[in-house]
Amino acid sequence: MPSYDEKYAYLERRVDALKTNKTGDERQTEGEVFDKKTLMTVYDLMTGGFIDAIHYPISTGKEGNVFYTEDEEGEPFALKIFRTSTATFKRISKYIEGDPRFKGTGGNHWRMIYAWVNKEFRNLQRYSEAGIPVPEPITFEKNCLLMEFIGNENGPAPQLKDWPMDDPTDMYDEVVSFIIDGWQEAHLVHGDLSEYNILVQDGQPILIDCGQAMTNDYFNAKDLLRRDIENVNRFFRNRGADIIDTNTIFDETVNGSDDEEEDEEE
Repeated sequence: MPSYDEKYAYLERRVDALKTNKTGDERQTEGEVFDKKTLMTVYDLMTGGFIDAIHYPISTGKEGNVFYTEDEEGEPFALKIFRTSTATFKRISKYIEGDPRFKGTGGNHWRMIYAWVNKEFRNLQRYSEAGIPVPEPITFEKNCLLMEFIGNENGPAPQLKDWPMDDPTDMYDEVVSFIIDGWQEAHLVHGDLSEYNILVQDGQPILIDCGQAMTNDYFNAKDLLRRDIENVNRFFRNRGADIIDTNTIFDETVNGSDDEEEDEEE
């Protein structure tokens, strides 16, 4: 059994963010996400054959950092490492305790973080099964989530906010379909949908950052749904798209779902 020092040396050879020549913000990133428990989780993912090297940070979010990784064959993946700080725990707890799928999870700091990772993995699965484009989830372990890398050899795909749209109405219609199909088919509401949580690859939008998504039977799911619609309408209105009234989208989303459930009961 390798010692901690041997494991760390193994990681240092394969994780660029741990190399001693890193300074400034890069070193801060290391301190925020690569605590001892996380390092051992990354080690397990490496020795388990899921990844071979972690190369560079892709993005920094409210709950964690995403890194570009490769497996032994050079295939790219994205590794999301969730921070384990008290601030993260407080921010996510309401989304775990209020989710019917995670009843009984609470109180314990680490258990809550691990449940959050499990939740994002399962949300990605549900969106994908409903035909909504999201990064394909590969595996998760403790506070680490491995998923499909959205991008190419030049780097990660841009966020929607940075994408120059030739036809904003066409893109808008695609994003609105995420809201409707998410509610009706995946039975989820994203809850934080905006131009920051959508990537664009080959001209097509892809939904990301799905950890806070709640099932549509959550007590204020409809409030989250309305907020998502309003955020999307605000952004695309400023881009010159032909906008559908918020209430119209809301009613189509909720009532369409109810109609389908009635049909199933019959």
